[in-house]
Amino acid sequence: MANVVTFWFVFAHLLLQILEVNAKVPAIIVFGDSSVDSGNNNGISTVLKSNFAPYGGDFIGKQPTGRFSNGRIPPDFISRAFKIKPIIPAYLDPSYNISDFATGVCFASAGTGYDNATSDVLSVIPLWQEMEYYKEYQVNLRGYLGKEKATEILGEALYLISIGTNDFMENYYIFPSRSKEYSVEEYRDFLLRIARVFITELYQLGGRKIAISGLPPMGCLPLERTMNIFSERECVQKYNNVALDFNAKLQEMIKKLNKELAGIRLVPANPYDILLDTIQNPQKYGFEDAAKACCGTGMFEISYLCNKKNPFTCPDASKYVFWDAFHPTEKTNWIIADHLVNTSLAEFL
Repeated sequence: MANVVTFWFVFAHLLLQILEVNAKVPAIIVFGDSSVDSGNNNGISTVLKSNFAPYGGDFIGKQPTGRFSNGRIPPDFISRAFKIKPIIPAYLDPSYNISDFATGVCFASAGTGYDNATSDVLSVIPLWQEMEYYKEYQVNLRGYLGKEKATEILGEALYLISIGTNDFMENYYIFPSRSKEYSVEEYRDFLLRIARVFITELYQLGGRKIAISGLPPMGCLPLERTMNIFSERECVQKYNNVALDFNAKLQEMIKKLNKELAGIRLVPANPYDILLDTIQNPQKYGFEDAAKACCGTGMFEISYLCNKKNPFTCPDASKYVFWDAFHPTEKTNWIIADHLVNTSLAEFL
């Protein structure tokens, strides 16, 4: 079995190398939440941070960067596959400047959502502010490269959007305000209207190649399984059904926008199926545990609860699907990114 797993990863790695051709994409530009945040929360006043060990223990130089993982996150791997650069820097990281951001930049903020009320929960960057940072970036890029070259890069760049999980798991199902105001279907539609407006504004600002992520199997996150104590920590199917329904409606919206906005190339970057398969068949991907996370007890720790003083953190994160109770390990992030590069993002290579 070990030989089969080793062969699979060697084969997949070679396949990813084959795809690392002369890309048609000059930059990767990222919006969203902790699934794609490369460290913007380091620069704001919030309790939701990960710029300390053991986060980043398998990152380049073993440095905690503010990524919610033991290592790299999907945009980093996607950037490498497009042969741009090995990692995507955070816009608020003072160690980078516009020359670094010209080939890729991340505006994402862990804990945020489509809904402004979601970003308020942990005082993180709301999605509208991510857009304002992007507008500021456009001005700086034109000052750095000149209007013509900057406009070309902004038009040919690949825009990655990954957001929405927190709206349900951190907001709707935790606090009563939104659940009293909306049914889950009405809240879904409320979020999708925000997504439509955001994509349309991005298009009006010059974005053409856009990949928007659906929701993952939220009910299979270790934290949700921990709370599901009366069902022996099985995945919470109710939450997975919400994700599937949201993703189906998102797909409909994508089709409509592709017809309405001339020249846009909007694609779904759906992590649901590949992540669920990884969770249900961990041995297939070389994992030993998909129910618990590597950090701490693997049942509830996130952010500061996942720290170097926690004595239970596993010695080898590559054996786990999840790093903390909410976020995948670097290995899982690579599997997700590889899947996306070979499917929805392949047309941009």
